[in-house]
Amino acid sequence: MENWVIRKIEKKDNPAVARLIRAVFGELDIPKVGTAYADPYLDLMFEEYSKPKSVYFVVENNGKIIGGAGVALLENEAETICELQKMYFLAEARGLGIGSQMMDKCLQAARDFGFEKCYLETMPFMHDAQKLYKKAGFEYICSPMGSTGHVSCPVWMLKDLS
Repeated sequence: MENWVIRKIEKKDNPAVARLIRAVFGELDIPKVGTAYADPYLDLMFEEYSKPKSVYFVVENNGKIIGGAGVALLENEAETICELQKMYFLAEARGLGIGSQMMDKCLQAARDFGFEKCYLETMPFMHDAQKLYKKAGFEYICSPMGSTGHVSCPVWMLKDLS
């Protein structure tokens, strides 16, 4: 796959990003309750990530959005802690190193915003994702942080950004 580019989300990307996230949930049979699937702003990602100290990136290949990920303040935590959010890729985008580049871009944005730690939640069966997170320096922690509302995500990880 050539011609792919990582860029900030634009308003016109909203429907494609929402479709992509829902498609990955369907493909991987991820619970729809207590996860990002149920987030009320899934159809308004551009607006959601236009808030201060937050950004969402998409991966585009020949005009088609094939992945995305973002960072934002972790709700109900210290202002120095952000969350890696909604990192999903279509099957065609996986295993090509795009995830690593997306991760680098998100973590750099988090540092640029002044965050000191980055938190994430994932599913136990998402082994490839966890490998990527570990490679990027995330470590498992034993309890959830903040209040993401994602009660169906039982794997929690944290990375020091310094």
